[in-house]
Amino acid sequence: MVQYVGIHHPAFGTCDLEGTIRFWRDLLGMRMVYTSNEGGSRQVFLSVGGENYLVFFEWPDACCLPYRRHGEPKAGEQAFDHVSIQVADEDQLWEIMGRLDAAGKPASDIVDHGFCRSLYSYDPNNIPIEFLCMREDVDLKGKPVFADPDPLPAMVDGEEPVRGHWPAPEAIPLDEREVNPGASFKDFPMPDDTGNKEESEE
Repeated sequence: MVQYVGIHHPAFGTCDLEGTIRFWRDLLGMRMVYTSNEGGSRQVFLSVGGENYLVFFEWPDACCLPYRRHGEPKAGEQAFDHVSIQVADEDQLWEIMGRLDAAGKPASDIVDHGFCRSLYSYDPNNIPIEFLCMREDVDLKGKPVFADPDPLPAMVDGEEPVRGHWPAPEAIPLDEREVNPGASFKDFPMPDDTGNKEESEE
């Protein structure tokens, strides 16, 4: 069984890495713990506690995301909705609200979702952000909450992994376990069904 330990980082692109650092580090107080510039691709890691980070790549020709409300359905190509960052307690939400208000940045009211309380905002790239604290009367690790009144079949199967839906994996032999330099991942072949025309036509 794979032992997951957490989401290490989501990675985003920005045309304003300077402003992004000023927002996340200087306004919100996150530590910058890693920077690199590999092949002209600059990136930074900002710590959100433990072994959890936000990563930004500098893309000079990128455009900011259009404003869109958190959780609002979007037609067309999509994958990302918002990044959610957990804080210790509700007092932290009010402190973040104060910092955002003082800086003239958008800040929602505190919203109670039943299992957590949330504050919503946007970073300089218009990335939708949620800051949340868990409610003291909820323990999702110890007692998961299934509140969908019309659950999908996969939801009905419960919290634990269900075997039999995928082929059994085969172990990668030791003599085939090759580790390559960082930039080499750009040569990774894309499957035809990703819509990558360049790869699929070769």
